[in-house]
Amino acid sequence: MSRELRLRIISGIILAAIVLVATWYGGLSFRLLAVAIGLLVYYEWSTISDLHGRDPQGNALAWLGLVVISGATLMEESVYSVEVLFAFVGVTAIMVAMRGKSWWLPGGIFYAGLTAIALAEIRDDDLRGFVLMLFIFATVWATDIFAYFVGRAVGGPKLAPRISPGKTWSGAIGGAIAAVIAGTAVVWSYFSADGLWIPALALILSICSQIGDLFESFMKRRFGVKDSSHLIPGHGGVMDRVDGLIFACFAAFMLAIVISLTMSGETMSLGSVLLGV
Repeated sequence: MSRELRLRIISGIILAAIVLVATWYGGLSFRLLAVAIGLLVYYEWSTISDLHGRDPQGNALAWLGLVVISGATLMEESVYSVEVLFAFVGVTAIMVAMRGKSWWLPGGIFYAGLTAIALAEIRDDDLRGFVLMLFIFATVWATDIFAYFVGRAVGGPKLAPRISPGKTWSGAIGGAIAAVIAGTAVVWSYFSADGLWIPALALILSICSQIGDLFESFMKRRFGVKDSSHLIPGHGGVMDRVDGLIFACFAAFMLAIVISLTMSGETMSLGSVLLGV
């Protein structure tokens, strides 16, 4: 076994342990993890798109916004953190339009800020949030693993050859099927659930996860980089590891908000809304 492979395995195990322990404990532990991921994602986003060089003032404002969002998220002020997120996205979008700077600036605030908020709100502090977070992990990880192996074994037409030449339709379908099985198994091991809602939700999140993977591939290709950073030994950057998870969490967060507002006129526990328990 090569040194690089050993390093990749060890760092992967350490990362998985940190994530799962924080998920188990929830509360402040998981919110700290969510905030850390959000801040590191923006660091990589701004580095890839060279925001610190192309728009230093805008980049500084973005960091200020993300610090405020992070503080509100840690204090469980979700409504305030969402308001701050949209305020800073709006202000920086106006700045970009007036000054002719990069639209990657407000995009980065939205992407990183919503990452922290969505992760924290999905986990919440109850059993439903814990199961929902495990459900999302299972769907995303099953999608990634089986898309890779099925794609290599079966091959066939490329999914998006201009963005990510290695991905195939067979891999995408195989990953989605595995996600439905894995996600459904996680939920059914905790709660009894009838109907097709949980499998359908797993399929939706698997598709969103694959879109997130393609989006990051597009961004890296757009700026000519191989990895989002070198923060994780043997794995590249944080965005390289959580690209699919981010889009799946975005989808789960926004879907839960829409459903809860439609059903009751007020937001409820995201786990309760999406799992139906």
